[in-house]
Amino acid sequence: MSKLKFVLISIGTLLVLFMAGSFIAQFLFNRSVEKEVEVLFSNVENKGEIVTKKDIEGLPQNVQKWLEYSGIIGKEKITAVRVKQKTDMRLGKDKSWMPVQAEQYFTTEEPGFIWKANIKVAPLMHIAGRDKYEDGKGNMLIKAFSLFTVGDSEGKEIHQGALLRYLAETTWFPTAVLNEYLIWEEIDEDNAKATITYGDITASGVFTFNDKGEVINFEAERYGEFDGEIRLETWSIPLGDYKEFEGIRIPTKGDVTWKLDTGDFNWFNFELIEIQYNKPLPY
Repeated sequence: MSKLKFVLISIGTLLVLFMAGSFIAQFLFNRSVEKEVEVLFSNVENKGEIVTKKDIEGLPQNVQKWLEYSGIIGKEKITAVRVKQKTDMRLGKDKSWMPVQAEQYFTTEEPGFIWKANIKVAPLMHIAGRDKYEDGKGNMLIKAFSLFTVGDSEGKEIHQGALLRYLAETTWFPTAVLNEYLIWEEIDEDNAKATITYGDITASGVFTFNDKGEVINFEAERYGEFDGEIRLETWSIPLGDYKEFEGIRIPTKGDVTWKLDTGDFNWFNFELIEIQYNKPLPY
């Protein structure tokens, strides 16, 4: 056997072994996240409570109009949510967009979520991601090829960012905004400020509504990493393409953008393709 042929066979064998290891690691990663979801949902209690007009009294008029438009009046309060998303993301203005397949799970009586993502970097190359908020704490785990940990972030900035993400995504399960951990303040006819407090962390954001009662934008000051520095910047999500799921109207598309001094950086776009409310495990 020639030396070149031996080298090529060796490289091919190593590549096959690496891909097999990555496949197994991806299976184990997914199973680990499934167990986290089981824990998250373990305390969910569906009491069958029905939302009434009285429940929204005292809220800003634009918030009441949104909740009525969403169709939650007369519906059961949402305590658990499952979402499937088709998204894409990029890591910089000069970087390529990467397709992402994502699933997300929420609880509402105690605010919490788990987001699992498979990011396709290139053919045969992927990144596994899991973003979590539970018991008042956030954590972001990122693994290249599902094998190598390249990020495992936590701390007060991560906790604040995760709680803020939960607040923004309540547009998918509107009954959550009736919980006592959230306070509303009317700004004007088109805008209302929501402040969510859980544990030691408080986060606030502004919801913008149109004449129909749809939420068309969410904006807040969120921690992010820029040029190696963690700092607060404006985080904006225009929302649209409302559709009805299980009788509830929600936005299904959005563009996530950082509004920086150097210009807007749109880094993440999502489309919600499936949502289920109050469905028990197993899934």
